[in-house]
Amino acid sequence: MRMLRTLLALLAVILTAHADDFLAGKKRILFLGDSITYSGGYVDAFEVFLAVKHPDREVTVIDCGLPSETLSGLSEAGHAGGKFPRPDLHERLDRALAIAKPDLVFACYGMNCGIYLPLDETRFTAYRAGIEKLRAKVNAAGADIVHLTPPVFDALPIKSRVKTADTVKDGDMFEGYDGVLARYSAWLVEQGKKENWRVIDTHTAMADAIASARKTNPAFTFAGDGVHCNDKGHAVLAAALIKGLGGSFDPDVSNHGKLSGLIRQRRTILSNAYLTAIGHKRPGMAKGLPLEEANAKAAELTAQIRTAATAAK
Repeated sequence: MRMLRTLLALLAVILTAHADDFLAGKKRILFLGDSITYSGGYVDAFEVFLAVKHPDREVTVIDCGLPSETLSGLSEAGHAGGKFPRPDLHERLDRALAIAKPDLVFACYGMNCGIYLPLDETRFTAYRAGIEKLRAKVNAAGADIVHLTPPVFDALPIKSRVKTADTVKDGDMFEGYDGVLARYSAWLVEQGKKENWRVIDTHTAMADAIASARKTNPAFTFAGDGVHCNDKGHAVLAAALIKGLGGSFDPDVSNHGKLSGLIRQRRTILSNAYLTAIGHKRPGMAKGLPLEEANAKAAELTAQIRTAATAAK
């Protein structure tokens, strides 16, 4: 028993060191993704992890998720009621990398990339090509990249709106769309094994959490609209991300009240400022402060965050 405890303790040290090794020296971290990333719950939880576990590190986290975005370049018929097509990451990627100057990028794409239709080789090819192009641009900018597999599409809470494979058409939502996301996720995981990409499988983590919860509550869901997960869903995403980096932490931001509130405030200021400075084709977004002003406000909040993080330990 004593030997087992010693081995477990050693494993914990190794895992922590692994996380330290990967994140050490990372000064500017950029998150790219769609509305799930823009809403920022899992990004906030990751920042709480950094603040509590690595208070000595000076890290700037910039959330540049953009609602509706894909990296496949696809858009369904009548998206947003016909007001605008889905924006394509690659329209803004060069500017994002040049302005944010990251040394680490987390990218979470897939939910919108198959435009909610059944698995199709043309759409799947566009997704893979978009991922490859993203990797090439990030690497050329001198940054590392970590891919997060897409979260779960949950047809259960919107069962009256989804369509079967034989009735679905462009602009609808396919009832089996999560199977498409599972295939996209499996491909990313395959690249992690074959090509040594850094991939964190958030899709499986969320699917497993839903399946477990439905054993006692068949109506359980993380996403009332089938797509946008709630705080508990974001906590699962964050836990998978942190575990994928070799760390261990309770990512439920509700357990870190004041700290998480300050982090959310800082993230929102920086997110809006950088999205505005970078530019994009998604209408209806908040206009951010000039970068110099936003960075100054973020620095003020960082001092408060360090104090709150010390109290949260």
